[in-house]
Amino acid sequence: MRLWFVPERLWEEGSTPDYRFSLANERTFLAWLRTAMALVGGGFAVDQFLSDTARPVRLALAFLLLVGGALCALRAISHWVRCERAMRRGEDLPTSRFPIVLGLAVAVVALLMVIVAAFGWGG
Repeated sequence: MRLWFVPERLWEEGSTPDYRFSLANERTFLAWLRTAMALVGGGFAVDQFLSDTARPVRLALAFLLLVGGALCALRAISHWVRCERAMRRGEDLPTSRFPIVLGLAVAVVALLMVIVAAFGWGG
């Protein structure tokens, strides 16, 4: 975790990878951050635009999206560091179940929002 705040320490490990791989890793990091921002924005949108929905339901959906956005942002940092370290060491890139978990969570929240929009649950 300390590499999150002092990424220069990665330079002490292994050898410098081809810059194209480091830049690709950075683009992936930025894609994860865009996803995190979209989830946070979706959380705020649910709270604002589903105003006819019962407050507990609306807050639960918004909360799930906001937490998903926060987790996604944190995971982006972790993944960037782990990939950069693996490239410098000449190791295989790390695998992760997070994309699958995130995809399933977004699908569940989306289905819940469809149900809420279709059947009401007014407040």
